[in-house]
Amino acid sequence: MSIFIGVTLAIIIGGFATIIGFDRERGFYPFLMIVIASIYVLFSILDGTPKTMYVELFVMFVFSAVSIVGFKKNAWIIVGALVMHGLFDAFHGDLIINQGVPSWYRSFCISYDIVAAGYLAIRLTYSGSQKKLRSTNLLSRD
Repeated sequence: MSIFIGVTLAIIIGGFATIIGFDRERGFYPFLMIVIASIYVLFSILDGTPKTMYVELFVMFVFSAVSIVGFKKNAWIIVGALVMHGLFDAFHGDLIINQGVPSWYRSFCISYDIVAAGYLAIRLTYSGSQKKLRSTNLLSRD
């Protein structure tokens, strides 16, 4: 069920962002990536272990830094960050002991991240043309 909800939410949020026009702004997907990366920090607060929180903050910092580079340079970096976060989710429990993470979250987040990456990749590739996307500021720095 958590996979279904992750997939569904990624499609709904991506579609909503496109229909409303949120994803015309270069900062939308990088900001979304930073929010996604911050959720494990929230779970570490629930865990109550400062060491876990510091580790999760470090991981959030890494994904945030990649998101900033993607914002400044190229939206395809954000696609890669979303895929990498999905892979990170697959191994999170083996790498970081965080008792605050709900049992359903891993499969939810993997499915959300991968589908969101796919949605963004489709937007970057097939949404009219690269010229159209540049004119909507999704790819351009200007």
